[in-house]
Amino acid sequence: MPVSQLWAVDVHGQVYSLSTVGQQWEKCSNAHMEFKRVTASQQCCWGIAFDNSIYLNVHASELPIRYQEETYENQRWNPVDGFSDHLLPSDRWQWSDVTGLQHQPLNGFQLPSHSWDWEDDWYVDENFEGEPTEKEGWTYAMDFPATYTKDKKWNSCVRRRRWLRHRRYKAMDTWAKIPSQQTPFPDPFSDLSCGGWEISEEPRGQLSLWAVSLQGKIRTSVAWAVTKNNKVWFRRGVNSHNPCGSGWISMVGEMIMINVGLNDQVWAISCEDRTVCFRQGVTSSELSGKTWKAISVPRDGERSHSSASANSAQSAGCFFSGEVQDASGVTDVDSDAERGSAEGAFGHVTSTAPDPLGDATFNLSIEAPTPRIPKVTSDSFISELVSDRESGKASRAVGSAIVRRRRRRRPSLWSNVDLEETQIQHGQSAADSSSLSSVATYTFAMEDGADERPLWAWSVQSMSLSMTQSQMAAWRKQIFEQLSERSKRELDNFRHYKQAVEQSVWVKKGAIQWWRDWKPHKWVDVHLALEQFSGAEGYKDGILFIYYNYYDEKKYLHAFINEVTILVPVLNKSKHTFALYTPERTKQRWPIRLAAATELEMHDWLALLSVSCCDSRGVHSPPSKQAIWSTTCKGDVFVSEPSPALEANPYPTPSDQMFWRQVGGHLRLVECNSLGVVWGLGYDHSAWVYTGGYGGGFFQGLASSTDNIYTQTDVKSVYIYENQRWNPVSGYTNRGLPTDRYMWSDVSGLHECTKTGTKPPSPQWTWVSDWSVDYSVSGGTDREGWQYAADFPASYSGYKTIKDFVRRRRWARKCKLTTTGPWQEIPPIPLSDVTILPCVAQSSVDLVPVWAISNKGDVLCRLGVTTLTPAGSAWLHVETDQPFKSISIGAASQVWAIARDGSAFHRGLVLPQKPAGDCWYHIPSPAEQKLKQISVGCTSVYAVDENGNLWYRQGVTPNCPQGSTWEHISNNVRKVSVGPLNQVWIIADKVQGSHSLSRGTVCHRLGVSPMEPKGQSWDYGIGGGWDHITVRANSMEPSHVHPQSASPTPP
Repeated sequence: MPVSQLWAVDVHGQVYSLSTVGQQWEKCSNAHMEFKRVTASQQCCWGIAFDNSIYLNVHASELPIRYQEETYENQRWNPVDGFSDHLLPSDRWQWSDVTGLQHQPLNGFQLPSHSWDWEDDWYVDENFEGEPTEKEGWTYAMDFPATYTKDKKWNSCVRRRRWLRHRRYKAMDTWAKIPSQQTPFPDPFSDLSCGGWEISEEPRGQLSLWAVSLQGKIRTSVAWAVTKNNKVWFRRGVNSHNPCGSGWISMVGEMIMINVGLNDQVWAISCEDRTVCFRQGVTSSELSGKTWKAISVPRDGERSHSSASANSAQSAGCFFSGEVQDASGVTDVDSDAERGSAEGAFGHVTSTAPDPLGDATFNLSIEAPTPRIPKVTSDSFISELVSDRESGKASRAVGSAIVRRRRRRRPSLWSNVDLEETQIQHGQSAADSSSLSSVATYTFAMEDGADERPLWAWSVQSMSLSMTQSQMAAWRKQIFEQLSERSKRELDNFRHYKQAVEQSVWVKKGAIQWWRDWKPHKWVDVHLALEQFSGAEGYKDGILFIYYNYYDEKKYLHAFINEVTILVPVLNKSKHTFALYTPERTKQRWPIRLAAATELEMHDWLALLSVSCCDSRGVHSPPSKQAIWSTTCKGDVFVSEPSPALEANPYPTPSDQMFWRQVGGHLRLVECNSLGVVWGLGYDHSAWVYTGGYGGGFFQGLASSTDNIYTQTDVKSVYIYENQRWNPVSGYTNRGLPTDRYMWSDVSGLHECTKTGTKPPSPQWTWVSDWSVDYSVSGGTDREGWQYAADFPASYSGYKTIKDFVRRRRWARKCKLTTTGPWQEIPPIPLSDVTILPCVAQSSVDLVPVWAISNKGDVLCRLGVTTLTPAGSAWLHVETDQPFKSISIGAASQVWAIARDGSAFHRGLVLPQKPAGDCWYHIPSPAEQKLKQISVGCTSVYAVDENGNLWYRQGVTPNCPQGSTWEHISNNVRKVSVGPLNQVWIIADKVQGSHSLSRGTVCHRLGVSPMEPKGQSWDYGIGGGWDHITVRANSMEPSHVHPQSASPTPP
């Protein structure tokens, strides 16, 4: 979950920020500038200074802001000069853009502002569609425009080459003035607001900056507003269908500013005492909220102490002062009662500060209460910062209060006291009154000389790019590992003792549905019974019975628990389904399919059966460092413990006998190594690190560890397609031919999917956005998102031709999943791929190399990754000439990567002293193929192309790390994973079993040896529905099994 920040401006024009994971206000470095207004987003902060100019402050990040400028040099051939810059009058410019319509000479490119610097000089791009060109980078064609090739032919009359240059934004964490020529308005701005990052119709990262001029010009679609007389107004009825709303509602209280942050949270500055206020009760059904709550945040250096527990409060970094009550006029007024004009009184809380004017002494008549120390995390920031205490409490009598102030040259005395007032009642009884919430007090970052309580002038909420993880401290993980090893060492010596109690049988029964094994296949009602008993060596064992009726005859099907290899949830739109596999049913590709009445019942059975399977195999601990990790297309995470016989040659353990158990969480892929460093990526490109626990999700109690389990969220998009056919009368309409696909369907067109009928993938997912047109479709779209083709199905393009009689456009809607698991998020850069150095378990590696690719295609190197701090400390950006999509690091820090154009690259001179390496070496792709994924082991390099072919790189040696040629190994491959001992595992696209066909199957390459690195055949494991597997942590040396020679028969 991203960390949010609250931004504020005091009356002196100083800008401060308060993070949800921080415990103090931090002053922004603004070069002694004074601001009136600020507005922030995740990447930057905008502000209006006192000179009425707009300034931009971009937050510093490990990922630099780089922009690639490009231009094309065009030449035409003539019999006299050959290829030259003498073009025909009808030709394009000699220097132009890719279309040839814009004139772009090299000296015509200028930096947008002084905040940019050129990173390098102009150079020729010698890469064309994933393949290297000639030395000068020319590509040839018959004429402008046409299809270009890297090879010169006899009819090549024109040629062009691309020139590149990069510029970098340098004004990080400083206020950069926006040039006045970019804002040519007659009157200066008085207010501004930034937003729009969640508009699905706009490209990812798009921001919109709105402003109000001094003449008061503003759009009517604003949800909240403050008039010049400080009255607060709420715009009723604003939605996507009626952006102008239906009317204004007057709200209680007078504010000098108001701001709406994430999730419609409303913040404001009180007009009376300039206190930061929060609007409580804002929900999706009641956007106006219920009441204002005041918060007060002191500055860093103001050591607030309570007389009872000063040290504990100071160590916590935050504490609550006493209740601030008003028995007369301060009430929590519902939004329905806020239509009239009413005055709101707010409690006033101060923290004393050194006063250079002199000493003033008063007498305190009541004892300060013991402060309550809350736990402040990113998820509980609002509830802890603004504590909603019970209303209707009687106000306590308060006498006069003393605040002792001393000069700075004297030792300061600090107090945290209750300041409560009894005001005159205005026609309301004490029973109708309620207290404002207690005020959260934080430390405030202050410079010397700032000795007054902050009087806020502006506040805005935004997103932060930094996060501290105290739970991942090295000492904490080290102690946990030592305790686990000690417990295991002490218990192993007594496992052979017989149990003191008699063996007993335990039975769990329930009604469920079963997918019948024989034709006609259908769901039938059955009774399920799990019988557990104590087995050999003290382990629990059991049998699962399925009782059904066959022509009025009662029969049953059974499965031994110790033979079950996996229990996996199955994605089904109409039922809550899960599957049970055994080695025999894995070969058949026909598991036992069961469906529960509710999702809760399905999770109960899954948890119970999973615990029973682990009990029968004696598995009651987190995954080992050698474990094999995998994920399904549903996002479930599974782990398997390898045995030394798994890679034995020539008789390895069959892959269908591997036992897989589920680990809580929801991830798209997982990568690991044998040192225990495990990373995962979610569907929303968020990065997660494994914390060492097990369980989570629907595993509760003994099935889950009590520590290292955290909340995890994931967001994915659901897509449906709107299809239309052209007719000469009406043009494109939703009236298709009888043989056409559904007018609202999935991508295949076989299933009808309407906006109202499409549901989230499962009840665990909830919608977080409305349906919107998706413009990021492969092949491009027009302005309205349509793609055109000659017929269904065909190849779609983003422009219409005379032969296109059908069109479609994709609609997207986001849904969110909240679960738990042994994972902690690594903010703030979203990633599309990650790789970790594979090594043997006995390796002494101080820093573990971790490389990744951002969702924008940037290559990153993670610094500070160790076994005790697997999350690392910071990102190091590695420069590239084009965006990448896959990366892998092998033994001796061999870094290979795949660019988005399908070409391969090798990073040279990656050393511990130089973790980012030296330069990229271009590796030609296989002939007429574009690579999409790569994996590097000890000495083996494998890659998968876009057509599902698996390739092996020959000739990779220490003297020639780039290798020589690509050799085709197999087809029907989705992904490949190469282990530290050159083991090869893949996800096969289709595998035919004896009963059914499975898609997405785990396969193991047999016969891999130093003399035969390509292996000989495939062994088929668990499937289908699998999407990713990694064996890069399995460094167990294979056991060598020699076939016994036949003994001679006696004479």
